[in-house]
Amino acid sequence: MKIGLGLYRHMLTPDNLAFARQVGATHIIAHLVDYFHQGAANPDNNQPTGGRGGWGRAGDPNRIWTLEELREIRARINEADLELEAIENFDPAHWHDVLLAGPKRDEQIENIKTMIRRVGEAGIPVMGYNFSLAGVAARITGPFARGGAESVGMEGGDDTPIPNGMVWNMIYDDRAPGGTLPVIEHDELWRRLEYFLNAILPVAEASGVRMAAHPDDPPTPTLRRQPRLVYQPAMYQRLIDLNPSPSNGLELCIGTLAEMTEGDIYQAVESYGRLGRIAYIHLRNVRGKVPSYRETFLDEGDVDMARMIRILKDVRFDGVLIPDHTPQIRCAAPWHAGMAHALGYMRGLIDLA
Repeated sequence: MKIGLGLYRHMLTPDNLAFARQVGATHIIAHLVDYFHQGAANPDNNQPTGGRGGWGRAGDPNRIWTLEELREIRARINEADLELEAIENFDPAHWHDVLLAGPKRDEQIENIKTMIRRVGEAGIPVMGYNFSLAGVAARITGPFARGGAESVGMEGGDDTPIPNGMVWNMIYDDRAPGGTLPVIEHDELWRRLEYFLNAILPVAEASGVRMAAHPDDPPTPTLRRQPRLVYQPAMYQRLIDLNPSPSNGLELCIGTLAEMTEGDIYQAVESYGRLGRIAYIHLRNVRGKVPSYRETFLDEGDVDMARMIRILKDVRFDGVLIPDHTPQIRCAAPWHAGMAHALGYMRGLIDLA
């Protein structure tokens, strides 16, 4: 097992890369989507939460990642004695009609194929994604963790319909006509995912890139009136069964799995680990389950993290674990302190195992 740190594009600075290496990380998971673009409600040094109006504006639909910029990002990370393990998430500007089965779906899939090829050419082994219409929504912040540390939680769902021009909690068309997205059934969303995977997995496999699907966070059957895909642990199997390609992998989020209302989290991680399908892991702890939960420090939630690390060791998982987010510690550098605590605890558990 390898320890990593997730960083947004604007956080890929020399200081933050040095911080990652100093606190024991060897790998970086990079988010190249600018979730914060024109989203005044979002902090610039922590996970975006946003509201019903979305996180912010999606990017430029005509500007996809170039091979040069991917190589430059990887070189910058390598200079800090770190490895770039994965890119996480596509910009809604580049695949809104893939998610919505809109008129530009095939055109956008071709652009995604090009980006996957470039990710492979740049020597980046994993591409994470989250196939979701509502995205991450309905969350609240508060002093939920030990000692009143600020963290994220959920208290009830959100049935507010998604306005036209928004998907994945970001606005991709601010000139869209009024109205809301039509509500679809779960099977329709699964058909859209299957169409996407069948199109891009041959390219991913040929490029040496492993696709890694994130579960729905928060894992409710519906959110903002739209269906979710993986909101119970067993549903990951349906995703695996859609396409047998070895590039059809999973991005396990332990916190999201813990929030699910069914299944045994330890059994699920062991099962998918033995299948060799786990590309990388988000390590997060919580108290409670949807629709009422609170994120905690790694050592105080419902999940026995020592047991979880032992399971990963037993199934010979050799990928990267990152704290996807963690409570903010009250000090001059809340994000850095929270991440340092999480990474140090993870290192201790791995050494103990």
